[in-house]
Amino acid sequence: MAAIVLILPRAAFAATPAPASRAHAAAAALVPKKVEHAEYVVTINKLGQVSRITSAKPSDNALFNTQTYGNAQQAFIRTPDGHVVVGSYRLTYDFDPKTARVRRDVTLVRQGGVDPDAKGLAADIMERARAGALPNPAASINPRDLPDLNGILEPTPTPSPH
Repeated sequence: MAAIVLILPRAAFAATPAPASRAHAAAAALVPKKVEHAEYVVTINKLGQVSRITSAKPSDNALFNTQTYGNAQQAFIRTPDGHVVVGSYRLTYDFDPKTARVRRDVTLVRQGGVDPDAKGLAADIMERARAGALPNPAASINPRDLPDLNGILEPTPTPSPH
């Protein structure tokens, strides 16, 4: 009888469906439906930080471009043993819709010819944002103009045993 009591709750939980994840569904809707490719040529400083994006060949998907551009701004490029080869690099981003993964490749375009003491691009952007030198779109939003959160979200379904 004790064995039945121990097995029963597990069976009941196994039969209970997981609540639908709206966050997962929303994220899945943002995933591109076709192959995407974007390229950026960047320069790096002596720390391996991207200091400048010198050119871009975007895909036709604006969201993919935004994500890859942001990734390129924050990239560190170093050799497998941790050394830095200062210069210009090509970052390529390829999205495969079958696996829903992005592959990033790094290729040295030209060694040298850049400022090794340049500030990292991501660090520079953060510094300017903290100093108030960059516009803050969120600062112009009046919370009273936003819709009621409960009015735009559907209630989460409550799991129930079948």
